[in-house]
Amino acid sequence: MASRHPQRNVLTTAVFAALASFTLPALAQDAPSASEEEPRSLATMVVTAQKREEQMQDVPISVTALDERLLQDTGVRDIKDMQILVPGLTVTSTQNEAITTARIRGIGTVGDNVGLESSVGVVIDGVYRPRNSVGFGDLGQMERIEVLKGPQGTVFGKNTSAGVINVVTRRPSYSQSAEAEVTAGNYGALGVSASYNDAISDNMAFNVFAAKRKRDGWMDVRTGPGPRQETDDYDQNFHTLRGKLLIEPSDNLDIVFSADYTSREENCCTAVQTVVGATGAILNGLVRAELGPNASAVAAPGDDPFDRMAYSNRPTSQDIKDKGVSMEVNWDASWLGGATLTSITASRDWQAINGLDFDFSGADILYRNADEDESFTGFKTFSQEFRLTGSADRLDWMVGMFYSDEDLRRNETYRIGRHYEPYLSIALLSLVNPALGQLPNAPTFLADATGRPFGTVFAGFGANDRYEQNAKTLALFTNNTWRATDALDLTLGLRYTREDKELTSVYSNPNGSPGCAAMLQPTVGQQRIAAALLARGVPAAALPQVIPQVIGYGCLPWANPLHNGRNTFQESEEKEWSGTVKAAYRWNENVMTYASAARGYKGGGFNLDRVQSATGQSIDGQGIIPVNDTSFGGEFVDSYELGAKTTWADGTLLLNATLFHQEYEDFQLNSFLGTSFVVRSIPKVTSTGLDAEILWQPRAVMGLMLQGGLMYADTKFGSNIPGVDFIEPTGALYKLPGATMPFVPEWSGSLAATYEWDFSDNLIGRFNIGGKYMGAYNTGSDLDVEKHQKAYTVFNARFGFGRGDGRWMVELWGTNITDTEYVQVGFDGPLQNVSPVPGNPFNTYNAFLGAPRMYGITFRTRY
Repeated sequence: MASRHPQRNVLTTAVFAALASFTLPALAQDAPSASEEEPRSLATMVVTAQKREEQMQDVPISVTALDERLLQDTGVRDIKDMQILVPGLTVTSTQNEAITTARIRGIGTVGDNVGLESSVGVVIDGVYRPRNSVGFGDLGQMERIEVLKGPQGTVFGKNTSAGVINVVTRRPSYSQSAEAEVTAGNYGALGVSASYNDAISDNMAFNVFAAKRKRDGWMDVRTGPGPRQETDDYDQNFHTLRGKLLIEPSDNLDIVFSADYTSREENCCTAVQTVVGATGAILNGLVRAELGPNASAVAAPGDDPFDRMAYSNRPTSQDIKDKGVSMEVNWDASWLGGATLTSITASRDWQAINGLDFDFSGADILYRNADEDESFTGFKTFSQEFRLTGSADRLDWMVGMFYSDEDLRRNETYRIGRHYEPYLSIALLSLVNPALGQLPNAPTFLADATGRPFGTVFAGFGANDRYEQNAKTLALFTNNTWRATDALDLTLGLRYTREDKELTSVYSNPNGSPGCAAMLQPTVGQQRIAAALLARGVPAAALPQVIPQVIGYGCLPWANPLHNGRNTFQESEEKEWSGTVKAAYRWNENVMTYASAARGYKGGGFNLDRVQSATGQSIDGQGIIPVNDTSFGGEFVDSYELGAKTTWADGTLLLNATLFHQEYEDFQLNSFLGTSFVVRSIPKVTSTGLDAEILWQPRAVMGLMLQGGLMYADTKFGSNIPGVDFIEPTGALYKLPGATMPFVPEWSGSLAATYEWDFSDNLIGRFNIGGKYMGAYNTGSDLDVEKHQKAYTVFNARFGFGRGDGRWMVELWGTNITDTEYVQVGFDGPLQNVSPVPGNPFNTYNAFLGAPRMYGITFRTRY
């Protein structure tokens, strides 16, 4: 197979790609200057969204592609960076960088539970990554990133119900080249990277990329009584090494070996208080008893969360390792009529260790140490994909097989700090009667109830759980296009998937959970609670209502001995069909319309968390009975699209639009209820809207590119949600029926301009500015009004100048240049939110914030 030598062009394509997929050649050292170049025909841009090279305007699919120059000019190094380029795409992180969620058209897998697969899949160099979080990091030298919207099971190896982010990194070439980059910025940012490409022989070539980046944290932290030492958070410190080896033994065979390793050792992620309820005074009182009257455990009511001051007495250190190898073989088999056989074999190992301050305060309530025994999540994955692709007369065809074997291991622990018992005692009394929580002897309440000395009832190693899951996937798929006439193409895709999962869970409470155990003693436990309540003035008539509340808070999952010694085994098997039908009609050279219908599927799984309820069934309300069956079923979607792709002004203006309607069945919603995560299958979710995009390279202004995109989405929960009370405002999810889903603005859009010009005969300048608008939306899975995010716009900009042949370039850049303040995710303050009723003065709400303004300078060189 002949080697590829991509041409390069000085005209920038560094614009916000909110439009259908495209791939532009890179910059050539001998390219003409911007003033000499004629605008190219954008209509000839090529995509590989259907695993074959096709002109973008002929592909009946909604896809956005970001090429190498665009990614470089906008500073994209990982998938989270790229969300500013794509309307309808949001990417959020929560309690650590290992927990990241991508959403397309408002649909994504919500929550911090690795038992859920991702609605939006991440594929890097043909290899599927088992969760969004394992696909994040410095991706190195990228050829392009494609964002495919809607279910994609008949084209990509793994099923996804909402879309695919497909990353293609640079292949080795036979020309010798080297590149280097040095970056410095605010918050002490410093980054260096280098790459080298060369030929080993006439049929072998390689490239290698290495990078180190570090940055101080942009969140200040008050550590309270410690033992945390770090006074900032959200820093960066990671190393990346990637290499590829290309072997072409013959003209019809090429083999690419890839290997990569990434290490991230950082501190992340603290949260801020957005609403401070009565719990804040209790936490502050505990810390001030040790450190004096000026100490604080949480923000004061009315403090601005965008002062970026967090409170955390325990470390949030994280250690993430990601490594893997793969081999891709492409064989043009003449004995199969010129069909191409592709094989992608991969083995990957990803693991994360994360310290966590569960209560997100300066008080010592709940925490987890950052070591493998206490906080570990790891995936070991083997995958194999075969595809056979060919053409015959009027038929383009593809058949494939995908297999994966995934081992997931998770260690989940909770340690109970010294402030836990007095906080819970005061908080419980305050719930019964706010005045009771102010009594001098209030902290002895739980001690009295159990008959043990205060300070010994709740302490130490509260929960130590182990999960081991194996998941095997086997799928057969096909995607075929029949050119029925010169104008009409019909596409049929079909997939059969079998998913088998097995989960072994081992639960233990090393401290024995004496507090809850005493409360659960027949008769005696309730008598002690009743005596303690009566001694503090609680009316006898109120005891039947108050006692269960006290037991519920005394027997929270990590302190509930009913979990101790439990060993469970769960297994599931799913066999599902999915597929797509498309029709595309080209009315003339400039207008193509298409209609498509697709059935998508995402596998079910198990909740990897302690779950308890009133009845022992996960769907029921709050209680203390352990749930053994934590399974949830697969997620399905019926997706319909009607699109148009149009070309104007001799190929220099593209206008594309897609109408979409998606109906989800058994949508997997993972909600944080203040004490644990609970997975619910929502019977129905619908998403309807319009996705429109424009790309314009005006002839009147040479070197200018304008680009934009607009999305309207109406994404709602169905009216029937099991376990939700429709009449009374009780239960954590009572706001959901018929409501707009979280993280889905009604309107979002992007607009950008890139301009390149000649400074002199051998110097050029390049300027890029673009912004993304997000309409108002809710950032909480339970839709609390306190988690509402108002509309906002984020702008990035970059100005560079350098030699016209690309030998060197200096760039000044800024992200979020207007320092826009916005929330990534809002959530209930753990143990600080006890009622779903809006306006409850007891409740405290927290949030993970978006990053502030960052700026710096980058120097690039190459030869």
